[in-house]
Amino acid sequence: MHRTHTCGELNLSNLNQEVVLSGWVQKSRDLGGTTFIDVRDRYGLTQLVVNTDDADDLRTKVKDLGREFVIKVTGTVVERSNKNPKMSTGDIEIKVSDLEILNIAKLPPFMIEDETDGGDELRMKYRYLDLRRNPVRNNLILRHKMAQEIRKYLDAEGFLEVETPVLIKSTPEGARDFVVPSRMNPGEFYALPQSPQTFKQLLMVSGFDRYFQIVKCFRDEDLRADRQPEFTQIDCEMAFIEQEDILNMFEGLTRHMFKNVKGIEFDAFPRMHYADAMRLYGSDKPDIRFGMEFVSLTPTLSKGEGETGEGAEDLVKGFGFPVFDNAEFVVGINAKGAASYTRKQLDELTDFIKRPQIGATGLIYMRHNEDGSLKSSVDKFYNEEQLQKWSVAFKTEPGDLVLILSGVKEKARKQLNELRLEMGNRLGLRDKNRFAPLWVIDFPLLEWDEETERYHAMHHPFTSPKPEDIEMLDTDPGNVRANAYDLVINGTEIGGGSIRIHDKKLQSLMFKHLGFSPEEAQKQFGFLLEAFEYGAPPHGGIAFGFDRLVSILAGLDSIRDVIAFPKNNSGRDVMIDSPSTIDDKQKKELSIETTV
Repeated sequence: MHRTHTCGELNLSNLNQEVVLSGWVQKSRDLGGTTFIDVRDRYGLTQLVVNTDDADDLRTKVKDLGREFVIKVTGTVVERSNKNPKMSTGDIEIKVSDLEILNIAKLPPFMIEDETDGGDELRMKYRYLDLRRNPVRNNLILRHKMAQEIRKYLDAEGFLEVETPVLIKSTPEGARDFVVPSRMNPGEFYALPQSPQTFKQLLMVSGFDRYFQIVKCFRDEDLRADRQPEFTQIDCEMAFIEQEDILNMFEGLTRHMFKNVKGIEFDAFPRMHYADAMRLYGSDKPDIRFGMEFVSLTPTLSKGEGETGEGAEDLVKGFGFPVFDNAEFVVGINAKGAASYTRKQLDELTDFIKRPQIGATGLIYMRHNEDGSLKSSVDKFYNEEQLQKWSVAFKTEPGDLVLILSGVKEKARKQLNELRLEMGNRLGLRDKNRFAPLWVIDFPLLEWDEETERYHAMHHPFTSPKPEDIEMLDTDPGNVRANAYDLVINGTEIGGGSIRIHDKKLQSLMFKHLGFSPEEAQKQFGFLLEAFEYGAPPHGGIAFGFDRLVSILAGLDSIRDVIAFPKNNSGRDVMIDSPSTIDDKQKKELSIETTV
């Protein structure tokens, strides 16, 4: 046999046993009279020892060893004189009696170490080597454990895992589809699923009242740290339920994962209305590990929005400062303890919010100094009495720094959200080992698209409006709320879902408001509308971004290191050089025209 034990399991209880280990050479150290070799497999590391008085052929083999050579060793477990408490095998070493080189290896292009010298692109090109490193391997072990706990929880709750098709029909809503030409149906195309949405709804019509699937999905969209062209969802659906049932069930799943994988337990998840999330944080996925809530210095702009309360005093306009006088909205945050920021640090913040990705034009600040005095960057326009009103609005204390932006309301909120997160990072308030989950509920059903000049579904076309808001679909569609909910952890949307429309008449009305003609709706979704005529139960569900969830638990900003073979930021697999061209013969078979 190639091994009797792994490289991570031997300890003092194995003393004097003859063992066989196989693995990769991590490093070799020749100290003159003695050579130490670290051999590694996915379970750990074991130190081998070869002395000068060992057989000549053994010492010759040891001299030939290089990094990442694959070896098989036979030897006796002995106690180490210089123990290493950082290793699971740090109390022992193997006195080698025989060594066999199973395969030689070229020198790797980067160090196979926890702290490697390889850049992202190099590691992606040689991903099979990168996967040998402890951090990446541990991320995939974490992913495996989470998948097992998900299945364990959902199975115990009566869910059935059902596979849905990968070759489906392209639809115009949502992100761009990846399309696949059909050889047997010339000129026609399949699409790869962005989600199994309609199929899981059809399973509810079929009587499979609790469904789940850990499923690959595909979206042809621009990439960033938390996006890949192919990704994995925990896809779930339930019948004969209301929104509260969904929230309780999948809050339970999240608790189960954290408890059984990370040993972390939570109180009940807080719930926040979408309107409050936007008002207080400028984001529908707020990071609530820290406060720094928004404070508006302008009166309420629209009915029902109480930034400063109905009829509140305008604290900034009418004092001769044109930036505020001409602004629709003025809003800020209190960065507690940051009054000591230097002019250089404040200039860095100004440059940060002026970046094209954020697009603010400038930053106003006010210090609440340790001596109690107030100093702002606009003292020319606002006296001590007026600044004192700002201090009351922001509830400042000595040592606090107020940061203020202005402009069009929605843009100013989004810009301040970015500044708030940046301040959270700078002040050490976004601890990756601390987790703050919450539900965001009552999203708008529709959002207006200026480019197409029509409403689009904020989630998808099958989301049910709040029953009490249905009448507003014809008169005030922008204010119709959805039976929709997102699970947010640490400022990242982990999962989202909704109660679905299960009535053909209401679904047809929804398609109408999304700009579908009856013919278009029938062509795209006629199969679903017809299914609703055969007795569709009330149903709803949720989909978790499995890659994002694993990355959150692993404390990573990018999902790439929790995926075995990810794509780069251009959507390419640089290891296998994909996507790639196909030859003209294949194109002809697929009825794809060739360009000259």
